[in-house]
Amino acid sequence: MNIQPEGENLRRAVKWISAERQANPGTPIYQLIERACLTFNLTPADAAALEKLLKDDASQKK
Repeated sequence: MNIQPEGENLRRAVKWISAERQANPGTPIYQLIERACLTFNLTPADAAALEKLLKDDASQKK
């Protein structure tokens, strides 16, 4: 199952966070979300969608 978030900046942020999680697995996810929001100029709604997407992804891996 592949869920694609809407918006190019949001897609880029998801890819960036994925790469960062692989490179630095100890970095807390909330820090990655915060940096992605600043880096990709995400709106508060985008940030909420990103947080939900990552939370759903983590719960599926358990």
